[in-house]
Amino acid sequence: MRPRIGITTSYKEDEQRLHHSYVEAVATAGGLPMIVPIVAHEAVLNAFVDLLDGLVITGGPAITEGLIGTLPTDLPETDPKRTHADRRILAAFLARRKPILGICYGMQLLNAAAGGTLYADVQQQHVGAGVHSQDRGADTHPVRAVPGTHVARLLGEEELAVNTRHIQAVAQLGGGFRVAATAPDGVIEAIENEEGTILGLQFHPERMGPVMRPLFAHLIQQARAGQPESP
Repeated sequence: MRPRIGITTSYKEDEQRLHHSYVEAVATAGGLPMIVPIVAHEAVLNAFVDLLDGLVITGGPAITEGLIGTLPTDLPETDPKRTHADRRILAAFLARRKPILGICYGMQLLNAAAGGTLYADVQQQHVGAGVHSQDRGADTHPVRAVPGTHVARLLGEEELAVNTRHIQAVAQLGGGFRVAATAPDGVIEAIENEEGTILGLQFHPERMGPVMRPLFAHLIQQARAGQPESP
């Protein structure tokens, strides 16, 4: 049975929205994509989480928890309804020790929830940082995985060119995480827990094709390992 992978969404003008590349990445890796609803009822949320075997927390606007500095004018805050929903489903997954892949906003949410801090504008606040936002004129940039990490095992230790789509970035790591990849300017591009059940990526692997497929395959493998045995 394909592991059931929840995928969070953006929220704007009372609509949940999702780039289809997330669905394709999960399906191609062997998972069953399931869109996570934004619901206020705790019982409904918990019942839905119980159905899932893994979680992808997708990209989005700004996170304000654990923020260092002031958000720039070109980065809006996330709608509070989404923030509240994401925090609740993340807490439920952590409590159940189910695998999680956080992408961009998702990585930042993982770090903030673990007590870490975030640069409001990494380009302005991190000494020597380059432009990390496509909207500010950036294209791709290289990243390199830290030897011995799960990300290095999945992607290798050679430099990889990744997309550049963020303004915020991890400043201080949250508890239980280690740096798994960095850009040449020192900006943290991936984090992970020791077990490899939680990975956070600052770039968007769902839009990079087969080269990033091992990351989603890893999530599916972790999710499958946690599935209850059939009677």
